[in-house]
Amino acid sequence: MPDNKKVTVFVISDSIGETAYNLVQAAIVQFPEIDFDVQQYPLVKTSSLLSGILKRAKRADAMIVHTLVLKELYQQITEFCEENSLPCVGALDRLLGMFEKRTNVAPRLEAGMNHHTDQDYFKRIECMEFAVTYDDGKDPSGFMHADIVLLGVSRTSKTPLSLYLANKGYKVANLPLVPKTKLPDELFEIDRSKIFGLTNNPEILNSIRRQRMVAYGLNPDSHYSNLDNINSELNFAQELYRKLGCLVINTANKSIEETATLIMESLSENQNPTV
Repeated sequence: MPDNKKVTVFVISDSIGETAYNLVQAAIVQFPEIDFDVQQYPLVKTSSLLSGILKRAKRADAMIVHTLVLKELYQQITEFCEENSLPCVGALDRLLGMFEKRTNVAPRLEAGMNHHTDQDYFKRIECMEFAVTYDDGKDPSGFMHADIVLLGVSRTSKTPLSLYLANKGYKVANLPLVPKTKLPDELFEIDRSKIFGLTNNPEILNSIRRQRMVAYGLNPDSHYSNLDNINSELNFAQELYRKLGCLVINTANKSIEETATLIMESLSENQNPTV
């Protein structure tokens, strides 16, 4: 495997996902020469939400580590991964089996038993489903109901940022910006204070996009990764941001957490998260 190939790992949990995430982090430190992209999907409790995440995993050719215990979701993820040849590990499988064998008591298989499940908890599930449903501008009507709308050209961290903010209790929709593509009318009908424009440095985007092409086994020198094309896309986005008067955040060298904090702190005082 080439050193510059990124390996994507999806960490899927029906709770907050700390267990599976910590296991994955403990494992990947043993492979310092590999560039891992670990994406967390907590609070997965419905088949529709899991289905959307699995389709994304297929597109990313991701490995999957999960702690799903609900029977129907466990079966769904197992069958999907088998049918699509995706590596998949149930992080609790062997441990639950060992405990059951020693105690002769079957596990309850209830999600999130070690966490208090109050109204806010289930609201966050709703936000996660919202983020998946309205990812990548699939349905612009979502802008009207979102707490936050993220705009940006390809590879400016729109999707992972949407999911992170969803886990904080915000309903987030995002839209990829492509020059000469008609913008949805809804974008100009919503409160501008909830719109955030994401950008990046051209050279960093060039590197990220080239790596993405290599990861897919394609020629890294393409229109998608061409520096002139990237500058054209960024200029188009910047002009739109000026027209909208929205806050612009350069995600270059910023973690998802840092960008999310800037967004949450910049929301107007009368705009509260969903939970």
